[in-house]
Amino acid sequence: MSLSDLTVPRRRGRRREDSRLADHVDRLGEEHPPIPLGSVDYSMKKPGLLAERFGSVLAYMTRVELEVERNVLELNILLPDPPEVDQHFYADVWMPQETRHGQILDKLQDLLGVNPHVPNLTDVSFSLKFLGALGRVPGVQDISRMLYYLTGLATERSAVLAYNKLHAGLVELGERAVAATVIAPIRRQEPGHFAYYQLAAQQLWDQLSGWQKWLTRGLRRRTFEVVGAYNKRQVADFGDVMDALRMTDGGEAELREYARQVGRAEHELMWAHRRGLRVPDYVFKSLKRAAVLAAERKGEVWPAAQPAGS
Repeated sequence: MSLSDLTVPRRRGRRREDSRLADHVDRLGEEHPPIPLGSVDYSMKKPGLLAERFGSVLAYMTRVELEVERNVLELNILLPDPPEVDQHFYADVWMPQETRHGQILDKLQDLLGVNPHVPNLTDVSFSLKFLGALGRVPGVQDISRMLYYLTGLATERSAVLAYNKLHAGLVELGERAVAATVIAPIRRQEPGHFAYYQLAAQQLWDQLSGWQKWLTRGLRRRTFEVVGAYNKRQVADFGDVMDALRMTDGGEAELREYARQVGRAEHELMWAHRRGLRVPDYVFKSLKRAAVLAAERKGEVWPAAQPAGS
């Protein structure tokens, strides 16, 4: 059997996978266009209570959604020669959807009088620029792409969990208009993004060599961070979000379950060979750091001591 006999079927397999991804992106664009601004009902029954309960959540989510403009700039630097389907996804589908999410949430927080978190739309870190420069070395850009997909998986999973909690909290407060026309349409678009990253990650992982997989695991372990947090203050802000959404009320046990959900996809992809490992430890440690920093900023200790008999 010649070398061409081996490579031609492999190339055909890759083309089929690329076609699946392209079809998925096309469906996302057709079925989930940016949410119409006219469809949003901002009427609220108790805006003061809503701001008190979920102001920190809205401020964080708004900043993260608006920062997709910088995220696309980062991707253009990180991936000097990206697959066409990736560019189509993040430039033509993902960015318009997420930007509209940010615009809607920004108006909501403005109506509530919530102090906004200023989004960073232009500054790109040196480490990312350096990794982008290395991307021109054969084999390195595939590692960068893999890290991009893994970050997308964790980000979108975190978003779905947070929006689910926020939606439930708003319904509990009786703010059904905001829950139904702001949060529900936003969370409806996030799973499609997750599915893209999952399909792309599985396809690329199967193509990576041993050294590329080893390096990807090591870099992921060292660079994982909670979604939208790029400095210590923002990590603490994320801890406030978890606190407001009652994701950490149950202490470490509840936080480990949250970490398991956030990290499940990359665990199944990269760490399935590690028997007994339910979640990558770096996911739990990052979430715990956020909870601890948020509590320390309030002059408290996390987790709070539970009353006797609880």
